[in-house]
Amino acid sequence: MSLGIADSQSNFFDDMAQFCEKTLPKDSIYAFLHDERNRLFPDEAFVDLFSGRGRQSVPPSVIATVMVLQRLEGCSDREATERYAFDARWRYAAGVGSYDVSAWPIFSHTVLVDFRERLRRSDKPDRVFEISLEAARAAGLVGHKRVLDSTPLYDAVATMDTITLIRSAIRNLLKVADSSLRDSLVRVITSGDDYASSAKPTIDWDDRDAQAELIDSRAKDAYACLVVLEATELTPEVNQAAHLLATVVGQDLEQDDDGTFHIARRVAKDRIISTVDPEARHGHKTTHHKFDGYKGHIAIDPDSEIITCAIVTPGNAGDASAAQDLIGDLLEDQG
Repeated sequence: MSLGIADSQSNFFDDMAQFCEKTLPKDSIYAFLHDERNRLFPDEAFVDLFSGRGRQSVPPSVIATVMVLQRLEGCSDREATERYAFDARWRYAAGVGSYDVSAWPIFSHTVLVDFRERLRRSDKPDRVFEISLEAARAAGLVGHKRVLDSTPLYDAVATMDTITLIRSAIRNLLKVADSSLRDSLVRVITSGDDYASSAKPTIDWDDRDAQAELIDSRAKDAYACLVVLEATELTPEVNQAAHLLATVVGQDLEQDDDGTFHIARRVAKDRIISTVDPEARHGHKTTHHKFDGYKGHIAIDPDSEIITCAIVTPGNAGDASAAQDLIGDLLEDQG
């Protein structure tokens, strides 16, 4: 997809623009974005997100404007594109004008999804937020006080028990290994488990001896695989899978003097809870409010209520651990 460029020339016969100019307050966000959009979000500032081939994108200056209004008015992607299509103020802010003269009358909500993903993969994923914040600073809306807060971000993946973690980590390792390495790994697996299925092995789960044997045998499979990897040059994918396997067996298991592995009577401080999302953690907002996933942290200017920083941490991170990053701009000013 190639970069779309918005028409920077105003149409003096655009009745929608004339109406908005006469009726909107000059200090409204719509008038501000209409006047400053091209300076804040020039299409050329997003050229790294697109190739030089294919059909043209919706101009990034238009998408960025919609994203700003979306956050300001708390809209979903579908609601935001509907307002862009039917709300004269949004169209005025985006500089697209009336429907009979605009090159960009409507676009799908998936355009916003795609644009955010392109930003996420880029070297400057937060550029729209940073540009907006800098404009607020230049307007004198951001002072030298901050209010910090956090909220749980619930993960959609299921929390895994020890056996599921180990089997899933071994399965991931076998999946990313090449055929030669996979054969070497399979040869040292002695439990009889082929690790092809994500379902738990069929045993009598009320039989403690059967449970103990299951844990011991899968742990020995894991450690045998890790021994094979020690003498092997690993690709980045295999190295990542090996690190995950070593972490999940090390966090939950202990070995008796006779070499038998069993589940440790402790909880690791930074315990991985899922191999699907290894960064997710058990967290708690309060003593009684527990969750699995992440924490979203924000810093807000208390006078203007403008968010000045937002970061995400694993769910087990304390609020204080994010404080220095959240007030980094104030610390820079003091420095």
